[in-house]
Amino acid sequence: MGSSSAPILVWFREDLRLHDNAAVLAAHESGKPVAAFFCLDDEAERPLGGAARWWLHHSLNRLGTELSDLGVPLMLRTGDAASALDDAIGLISADSVVWNRRYTPEGIAQDTAIKRALTDRGIKARSFAGHLLHEPWTLTAGEGGPYRVFTPFSRAARAAGTPARPVPAPREMRGWNGRTQGTRLTGEGLSTKDLSTKDLFTRDLAALNLLPTKPDWAGGLRDAWQPGSMGGADRLSDFVASKLGRYKQDRDVPGIESTTRLSPHRRFGEVSIRQVGHAAETSPASRDAVFKFHQELLWREFSYHLLYHYPDLAKANYQAKFDDFPWQPLAAASTQDHLKAWQRGLTGYPIVDAGMRELWHTGWMHNRVRMIVGSFLVKHLLIDWREGERWFWDTLVDADPANNAASWQWVAGSGADAAPYFRVFNPILQGEKFDGDGTYTRRWVPELASLPDRYLHKPWQAPANVLENAGVRLGETYPDPIVDHALARTRALDAFKSLSKAAEAA
Repeated sequence: MGSSSAPILVWFREDLRLHDNAAVLAAHESGKPVAAFFCLDDEAERPLGGAARWWLHHSLNRLGTELSDLGVPLMLRTGDAASALDDAIGLISADSVVWNRRYTPEGIAQDTAIKRALTDRGIKARSFAGHLLHEPWTLTAGEGGPYRVFTPFSRAARAAGTPARPVPAPREMRGWNGRTQGTRLTGEGLSTKDLSTKDLFTRDLAALNLLPTKPDWAGGLRDAWQPGSMGGADRLSDFVASKLGRYKQDRDVPGIESTTRLSPHRRFGEVSIRQVGHAAETSPASRDAVFKFHQELLWREFSYHLLYHYPDLAKANYQAKFDDFPWQPLAAASTQDHLKAWQRGLTGYPIVDAGMRELWHTGWMHNRVRMIVGSFLVKHLLIDWREGERWFWDTLVDADPANNAASWQWVAGSGADAAPYFRVFNPILQGEKFDGDGTYTRRWVPELASLPDRYLHKPWQAPANVLENAGVRLGETYPDPIVDHALARTRALDAFKSLSKAAEAA
């Protein structure tokens, strides 16, 4: 049994908040002096991409402020988390460690090993649910295995009952202050002055090297986001008050801000999923709107369900038959050119280019447009979905190990509950249907802003005088399409049919 005077350590990972945080609540209720710990471990888990690292810096900065207000120091470290955690425990003489669970295969393996090692040393280690509405192993299909299709999974999740209400953040805590009297927040981040004469921990947040240096490409991210629990709470409040009521009708229109834009806040746990669900359920919005929104939350749950049961979700085809799919060879110059054009938003298809430019500038992309650009990469260009998943991982502020992989596999047709192979999004029709007035496309592809709506999503069909009046010179100010839609669609369908024939022959 631990002593009430021995400190307890809260290990933060993807739960950078104080409210509705089971580990924080357990530390508070223990009555022990509390210290907090975060380690950037790029070896044990997939290293974060550049946009997510930028977000993490500011999220940790906010968390450190909130902890400091309660008198709780946040210790920071890079490197091997197991070793760093041992250093933190020894430094403060903690007899207990608490954390919220992770669900990546690497995270599970590390947490299991650390919990076993701590227990063997007589240190109490407890883990809690805090990232999902339902733990991935709690919902099973009729035969007892995992769900492979979203609709029955969502029914089972709803039948499992309403999760408990979110718990507010502690108003006060007994912070550990052994050698951290000088803990303070500087303009650049957290400084743990005098924390350790042996320099066991980084001195401030800047030392984690999360921000871009030269060139500083994060200006658009700074303009678009307020990372941290306060920013997440503000977005949630605004969505419930002014957008949830029309969510079902407006969610596919990228030209208006109709979605929550909470995904990066959820990715880093600044807003708990229970908090989001509860806010929607208790809102005055129609049940249809709330149901549709809840389905989106359950897709995230389903993605983690898949990741837990299929740990290679980001690396391997969920459907093994896709291992023989005839992707274009990545080493080929033409494939490289097409991939670069897609990444830079220079495909010649305005709605695709708008999405890719929004992603580069803000670290985020509207969900409908994510499906359009994903379909274009894997079906128009026949480029392996893993290339798209990798690009999104590096450029999205909400790059999520489960959602990112599951959604890319869905678009490619290789995943669970995947789109039928014959569903090849027409980027022209998708643009005209969901951005008919061109608000979204004109914002992100300003060189086409003066084109009439009729030609905005197919500028190559505009008469010469219309192009001239709009200041558009195809091939110069804006590229010609890098592939012909009709030919690309036929090629994609032939590729999928060949895969089906090979499976039948086998």
